[in-house]
Amino acid sequence: MDNQLLSLEEQIVKMLKTVYDPEIPVNVYDLGLIYGVDIDDEKNVTITMTMTAPACPAADFIVEDVKIALESIKEINNVEIKLVFEPEWHQDLMSEEAKLELGFL
Repeated sequence: MDNQLLSLEEQIVKMLKTVYDPEIPVNVYDLGLIYGVDIDDEKNVTITMTMTAPACPAADFIVEDVKIALESIKEINNVEIKLVFEPEWHQDLMSEEAKLELGFL
């Protein structure tokens, strides 16, 4: 079971890395927008995420894109997205790759 859960988590991360903010050339995972991935015993997935700013004009698009990407994983039964703004997003949440891509390193 632990191997199956790990495999599902790896698939989730892989799919999250296919979702991009249309205004930033970095995926939502490396951008640090994903605060949590929870998988229950029935393989329902809850993603806790944020945006770079509360007034992000692409928020609805990005949230829907994350949901669609994860729903494409056949083992997942249901996907719920929780959009939060606490703690506030900041550049330190980005991966080293994202910082390099955006010229912060």
